[in-house]
Amino acid sequence: MILFDPDLEPDAAPQPKKRMPRVGAQESRIQESRANERKDRLPTARTLERFLRAAQAAVRLRGAVTVLLTTDTGIRRLNREFRGKDKATDVLSFPVPEMAGGEAGDLAISVVTARKQAAARGHALRVELKVLMLHGLLHLAGYDHETDTGQMAKRERALRAKLRLPLGLIERVEGETNKPAKKMARGGRR
Repeated sequence: MILFDPDLEPDAAPQPKKRMPRVGAQESRIQESRANERKDRLPTARTLERFLRAAQAAVRLRGAVTVLLTTDTGIRRLNREFRGKDKATDVLSFPVPEMAGGEAGDLAISVVTARKQAAARGHALRVELKVLMLHGLLHLAGYDHETDTGQMAKRERALRAKLRLPLGLIERVEGETNKPAKKMARGGRR
């Protein structure tokens, strides 16, 4: 299930404008601007739900997963309350012990941070949200890059290839693809 924090600012849908004749460079700039708006637009719950099901199956994680898309303020509050870290992060995972009541756990993702990371990586917000969801699902499945010897990084790499996603969080922080992450917050970023 995908939930949107009510504090998230809704994406402003482009308003229809009167078409004026455009020429050359001006038309090109307008098209580029529209493409960037689409790239930065928050995907629908339905789109994210579809990916969540596919990624959950790939991870082989059973049980219900709820994903909260929130703000930096919202995720900072959760990080402070549940992890004792008073800072925003990109993704937090909250596993449920032994699938209590058919639940696998919850994820919280900061859309604000995801948007910044997507821009820095040159890909769409929807792609970054998928990378973060996959990372969080692996945590829910019991993987932990803080304590393992590279198993989570290896599994994330294989699943990203299968799901056609770019570099994962562990590889970004390390700058390499063959070493386990060190001193990373369970939430994903240092």
